[in-house]
Amino acid sequence: MQDEAGAKPVKVFRCGAIQGAIWTNQRVMDSAVVEIHSVRISKSYKEGDEWKRTTTFAAEDLPKVALVATEIYRFLRLRSEAHAGASEGRDAANGPVDAEDDQGRPADGSVHQPT
Repeated sequence: MQDEAGAKPVKVFRCGAIQGAIWTNQRVMDSAVVEIHSVRISKSYKEGDEWKRTTTFAAEDLPKVALVATEIYRFLRLRSEAHAGASEGRDAANGPVDAEDDQGRPADGSVHQPT
């Protein structure tokens, strides 16, 4: 993934110390450019004065991991359905609803916090 190279994720979902980030990469497949999404779910923790990140979770973290993973999946599915609707000639205003409003807030009032 590109986070170490300085690229920013397309979307980040958080629940407490658990964070899920989505990156988009473009690939050429069958002479067409397609978007490929990669996901990283991690947990932030402090060791001394330094913040660190891990992909190892305690049992108590798993409900938050599941919530973040569900929100990531939902975001990607809504996004792909919106793109499919637009490519079929449907009016974007009448197609599937995006996961965020125009200010980056969840359109459905869910608990995640965009960055």
